[in-house]
Amino acid sequence: MPGLEDLYREIILDHYRSPRNRGELEAPPAYRAEGFNPLCGDEVVLYLEVDPATETVVDVKIGGQGCSISQASTSMMSAAVKGKSIGEARQLIRAFKALMSIHESKLEGESDGTDLAADLANVHLGDLEALQGVVKFPVRIKCATLAWNTLAQALDEARG
Repeated sequence: MPGLEDLYREIILDHYRSPRNRGELEAPPAYRAEGFNPLCGDEVVLYLEVDPATETVVDVKIGGQGCSISQASTSMMSAAVKGKSIGEARQLIRAFKALMSIHESKLEGESDGTDLAADLANVHLGDLEALQGVVKFPVRIKCATLAWNTLAQALDEARG
């Protein structure tokens, strides 16, 4: 479906050219986490402010550099988790990684994806679905998931 692929490409380029939530937060009180992919040099710097009383992500700021996939994924992630509870943010992490895994498994003929479907159930990914085409290029999956792994690290620190 060329129309859908073009739309997805435009969404990725929009987030790459105009990243959401770019900047820094004072750490502490914000948690600062860094992610790095040594295979390609992508790097993500994530600042996460969590309200300890409600365990809600109050603010997210991002930095770093890398390919369009890693930086677009970082931008999309920052927009997706702002205002979410820690539990909802973790559910988004699982759902996004399941999206990458399901499509990768289907492409490689390993699975029909039903084993990962529970992680996607009742989760609205929105613009993040634009990244599902990345799985056609397995080496790029690490680019797409770098921000999400960095977010998980920051959430672990927040729960500390």
